[in-house]
Amino acid sequence: MVAVTSNEHEFIFEILRSHKFWAFENKIRVPKDKIIRAYQSNAEFTFWIGWKMPGTQLPWVITAGTYIKKRKRNFWDVCNKKNAIIVELKDSYYNKLIIEVENPKVVMNELDRK
Repeated sequence: MVAVTSNEHEFIFEILRSHKFWAFENKIRVPKDKIIRAYQSNAEFTFWIGWKMPGTQLPWVITAGTYIKKRKRNFWDVCNKKNAIIVELKDSYYNKLIIEVENPKVVMNELDRK
């Protein structure tokens, strides 16, 4: 689970509780102008999500960490895909953040509003 907060210039994606351990990450900071869009889609949830670099994948339990697929680096932290959103980024370390949040609609609106 990820909590999303913001300040004047950036969004802060804070990985919560034990997910920090599974995802090998604490926080991801993204300047507001680097966010293309935020949306929900089942298309990302395929059998092959990429090479773990590092990451954790326990089928039907958790997918967390950095994964590389088609030469693009994505960050995952998802247990319940119904609450997962995809945040597309430009010119950033990660191409996409696929994260589970408490309230997807509110977070997507906040990210798209910038």
